[in-house]
Amino acid sequence: MTKPKIALIIGSTRPTRFADKPAQWMLKQAQAREDLDVELVDLRDHPLPFFAEVTSNAHVPSKDPEAIRWQETIGRFDGYIFVVAEYNHSITGALKNALDQAYKEWNRKPFTAIGYGGVGGARALEHLRAIAVELQMVSTRSAVHIGGSDFMTVAPRGGKKPIEDIEAALLPQAKAALDELVWWAKATLAAKASPSA
Repeated sequence: MTKPKIALIIGSTRPTRFADKPAQWMLKQAQAREDLDVELVDLRDHPLPFFAEVTSNAHVPSKDPEAIRWQETIGRFDGYIFVVAEYNHSITGALKNALDQAYKEWNRKPFTAIGYGGVGGARALEHLRAIAVELQMVSTRSAVHIGGSDFMTVAPRGGKKPIEDIEAALLPQAKAALDELVWWAKATLAAKASPSA
């Protein structure tokens, strides 16, 4: 079986975002493995309008060229790693809009996440999981959470230290999340390749 192709999606577009630090760290962890191929996908490179299509592309093809380009981009992947900022107990508006701009492309594919914030992005990740269920995605149980004193150590309005200063706490989470992501990616790929699928 070929290695699953995974997109690491940066879910914040804010000019002063913190997302690049955990994204680059998670990218490094994924690239160190031999059982997946990972590519960084930045929402900044996809200037999506607010969702305004007639309906989901599950029912009617999208008309907006940026939405179509986004669907083609994410459709190339077998699974996803989301970089999740927690804004007011949920995901960013940019990430929610990006999720809404596609449907078929997300179906029956797994995802995991690296979240950050006061409680490690846990509340945002729970919202992401609820949205993903409706998109027929499969969530890993494990995820990476950068929260509490670890977050304050590396955050721009905290210690601004390199993420390597806290990675001892993150590495077991990353390994578990990526192990599960690869397992689910292989399982869903095999299921889709089955004649009965």
